[in-house]
Amino acid sequence: MSKPEFDHFVERSLAQPSEIQPEKDLWPGIEHAIGKPVTDQKPHNIWPKVSGVAACFIAALVTWQAVMVQPKHDAMASMTHFFDQQKQTLLVQYEQQPALVTGWQTQLQELENAELAIKQALENDPQNAALLKMLAQVYQQQLDLINKVHTPRWQQI
Repeated sequence: MSKPEFDHFVERSLAQPSEIQPEKDLWPGIEHAIGKPVTDQKPHNIWPKVSGVAACFIAALVTWQAVMVQPKHDAMASMTHFFDQQKQTLLVQYEQQPALVTGWQTQLQELENAELAIKQALENDPQNAALLKMLAQVYQQQLDLINKVHTPRWQQI
């Protein structure tokens, strides 16, 4: 079929009425069905809905409990505890060995004062990442100081 023949076919098809008439009048049946009381429905059972709502409520309560009421992790306390263990281990290890430098206790005391100042600042803002990083650096400096004053220079490679 060529394009002109197709166009002519489409025009003829659109010009013809294409309404399909039913064999009988459907409106009386529709009116009867609308006016008829509905009896095929089952009686309402409310318990499945109530139990579903209760299950959702319990799940929400458990989630809230887990997220909001969980104990806070105290990063400063954990870090301090770990550092104190490390520091005590080093001090016991080097207890019998003489220090190679004099006055290192003064430097250690200055670092301990810095530690206390940072801890006081962390009491106001316990989750401050910059302060926690500074505290970790002060702890590392203390450990490094203890190691350096008790280890001979030829063993520090």
